[in-house]
Amino acid sequence: MTPLLMNPNANVATTEAMVQIACQILPDITGWTAPKGPQMIVDEAALTAAGQQVAEAQLPRVAGIIVSAFGDPGRAALAARMVCPVIGIGAASARAAGGRCFAVATTTPNLSVPIDALMTPVGGYLGCYLTQDDPLALMAHPARLDAALAGAVARAAEDGAEVIIIGGGPLGEAAERLSASSPVPLISPIRAACAELRDALLSGASGGAVRVPRKEASTTARKTKN
Repeated sequence: MTPLLMNPNANVATTEAMVQIACQILPDITGWTAPKGPQMIVDEAALTAAGQQVAEAQLPRVAGIIVSAFGDPGRAALAARMVCPVIGIGAASARAAGGRCFAVATTTPNLSVPIDALMTPVGGYLGCYLTQDDPLALMAHPARLDAALAGAVARAAEDGAEVIIIGGGPLGEAAERLSASSPVPLISPIRAACAELRDALLSGASGGAVRVPRKEASTTARKTKN
């Protein structure tokens, strides 16, 4: 059996990009794309709808599952009916922050509430730092996306973040591109989840998650801020 990366966004190209990152840690991972819904989840209504699709997805037998949208939609419900580990990239990236002062940089202001809810329990969460432009427009122009995220990263670092999560599965490629120029280490949620799943499979775990070493989650291996 092989691991599976589930993309709750209905965008095959995004799935392929995520799998390219994931296969650096899990070489045999395959991808699943939501059969319907938006190309990119940008608000809570879409996140909820995506969660239902993930929770109800009819899947083949797999070694483990990564839910690759930052709000971890449907992860808990899916995990309740699967015998393999099911890991969400959002919670995995928060665990990878390791209790340090950390922040999230992302493009989706209408998801700041569920992001805060996911990050806050870990401890050390400084807040969600947002880009200003329409997230779909930014995704269509990688150079603009990188510049906007770099600005959010810089603001978070100035406010004291020791490490910053690039918050979003579709932002995985941007996280890779920004790693060399970031003033503080960046955490790639896809890498964080893949490292957790790899370690869970090596340990024979049937569910839950294990703490990911910080170097594995890095792209180099307070409340919402506008």
